[in-house]
Amino acid sequence: MASNKTVGAGLPEPTHTLLLSGNDVEQKRDEILNYFTQTWALYESLFDCLANERAYFTKAISLRHPLIFYFGHTATFYINKLMAAGLIEDRIDPHIEAMLAIGVDEMSWDDLDTSHYDWPALAELRDYRGKVHRRIIEFIKEMPLSLPIDWESPAWVILMGIEHERIHLETSSVLMRQLPVEWLQPQPHWPACQRARTDRTAAPENTLVSLPETTLTLGKTDDTYGWDNEYGRLDCDIKAFKASKMLVSNAEFYEFVQAGGYQDPQWWDEEGQGWLSFSKAEMPTFWVGAASKPAILKLRLLAEEVPMPWDWPVEVNQLEAAAFCRWKAEDTGKSIQLPTEAEWYVLRQQVEGDQPGWDQAPGNINLAWWASSCPVDRFPQGDFYDIVGNVWQWTTTPISGFDGFKVHPLYDDFSTPTFDGKHAIIKGGSWISTGNEALKSSRYAFRRHFFQHAGFRYVVSTHQEKLTVNPYETDLLVSQYLDFQYGPRYFNVPNYARALVDIAEQVVEKRGSALDIGCATGRASFELARTFDQVTGMDYSARFIDVALSLVRGEERRYLMPEEGELVQYCQASLSEIGITPEQAKRVQFVQGDACNLKPHSESYDLVLASNLLDRLRDPRRFLHDISAKIVSGGVLIISSPYTWLEEFTPKENWIGGVRENGEALSSYQALQRLLDGDFEEINPPLDVPFVIRETARKHQHTVAQVTVWRKR
Repeated sequence: MASNKTVGAGLPEPTHTLLLSGNDVEQKRDEILNYFTQTWALYESLFDCLANERAYFTKAISLRHPLIFYFGHTATFYINKLMAAGLIEDRIDPHIEAMLAIGVDEMSWDDLDTSHYDWPALAELRDYRGKVHRRIIEFIKEMPLSLPIDWESPAWVILMGIEHERIHLETSSVLMRQLPVEWLQPQPHWPACQRARTDRTAAPENTLVSLPETTLTLGKTDDTYGWDNEYGRLDCDIKAFKASKMLVSNAEFYEFVQAGGYQDPQWWDEEGQGWLSFSKAEMPTFWVGAASKPAILKLRLLAEEVPMPWDWPVEVNQLEAAAFCRWKAEDTGKSIQLPTEAEWYVLRQQVEGDQPGWDQAPGNINLAWWASSCPVDRFPQGDFYDIVGNVWQWTTTPISGFDGFKVHPLYDDFSTPTFDGKHAIIKGGSWISTGNEALKSSRYAFRRHFFQHAGFRYVVSTHQEKLTVNPYETDLLVSQYLDFQYGPRYFNVPNYARALVDIAEQVVEKRGSALDIGCATGRASFELARTFDQVTGMDYSARFIDVALSLVRGEERRYLMPEEGELVQYCQASLSEIGITPEQAKRVQFVQGDACNLKPHSESYDLVLASNLLDRLRDPRRFLHDISAKIVSGGVLIISSPYTWLEEFTPKENWIGGVRENGEALSSYQALQRLLDGDFEEINPPLDVPFVIRETARKHQHTVAQVTVWRKR
């Protein structure tokens, strides 16, 4: 890649994302190592813009963690994914790797995160990052490597960590723009563009360009790392449409502001009106000043405020962009709207090649030019400007999987939680989009109220995007668990979750707080909420947690169960069907967590229920050791398990039972008695509790779990 034209010498050059194939394994290893070290240095250089520690520890917005979380999160991601893949045996700092593992995924603009976190000190995190840096370099140098790299390769996990950090390079820069400007300091290696028309009347006038009817096939086919939602296939027939030649500029958007667009509810859909009422917005969030005084308006950049560059692209959320389009449609009499994902791909055909092959970026992307936006008429691309680069472009398309979509098992919550009809796709990349983000095939989506370095162009199109969500859960494992926990009885076997809670209610005296760990889709958590004041449901899988949260919101969860061959049965689950009231549901908090690396905090429980969890943990001894601290004195631990030990889930050296010890048989129950004896006393003889999981209409798993009950001394 040619040298960046204006980026300072202190900023590591953002290399192209890597090709997965090649002929020389050691050369590819060197490329991966170089890509890792450059990404790491680039990410740390962004934090040079923070002027003091207060900027690390104060939330930029209430919906997100402070930047200290993101500073450490990208490092913990490497360790947590390598551990999950079984590629390393030891953690570097379990406390940090638990606390900084999972970010905040708000469901709405007013889902305030009021949790208190005792964040690590900045010096502690710098030291931790140094240790991770050395550990990953060592791993890259020693890992088995063959070409081409695929999902099963250890190198894929490293590339996942690298591309994940490049995503947070961008999202962290957005948060920095939302901190008080005096808490940041401009850096010469993050230079803003100096080209700007500060006279609003001098901004270029937008026009429409016609595009013919065409057909396209969407889906990643190139030889680079991709996130799971990029793979698969979607055939599209796109009718003729017109698209704006340029992105909407600050000057063009000001016409909407000046016309009272933020005050007139007719331009906003129901979601937009709700956001507008909550936010009290009167103009784009990065504008500084008063909308009524355009001559003194400023624009907030990464670390400074500058006189309004009227010819730069406006940066708004999707709700604002859609409102502008409705207003302009009324004003012009044309069917103006945001483009679909497929329509953007039609535009993308006018840009030759893709990032891995660029000698020089064709637009303001890949950090090849500036650390800010630039004029909307600076980079011509075919008949348009900024098809790629400058700012991301909102679409009307809610993200979902293409035909053939498969979840990557090491990052099962990257895509599927966004397949809810509420996350709109952004395309094209921004000035800070590097790596995978700068590829044609990249597919990122955010909630429509979310702010990114994102703007929009509009189209005149007759296409009406379907905003409905696929109403049926098609993930087989999720469907099986919904049926297992909320479906009918099979062979007259009682509901398993309810049976376990019946046992709990017989032995737990104080019904204050309960932890249902390994909660899956949450049935036992809801059953506990009938009699407990507070219940926490925890599971490692974000897919399960997403289902449980939708049930809390009162939604019906529909799912498909295989009958035979291609035939399926349509089913549904809801809390009303099992007699759980909204008030009871509100007592349950669902969180994603790792039972083998529990977050350290002071909360303790009167009951911990670990249902069918023990023999699915990579380190059950670790869990049994750590869980004691989570239970109050006199509290109860209930463990249910069929003890089906499999090396697929638990390395054989970590099996606590079902083995021979010194030539003698050691059962899992005997091991539990030994391991728990120090902190617990067994208060009931073991019980056998059966359960049935349906696979098809004529095939079921009939299992008997052993339930043991322990009281904390």
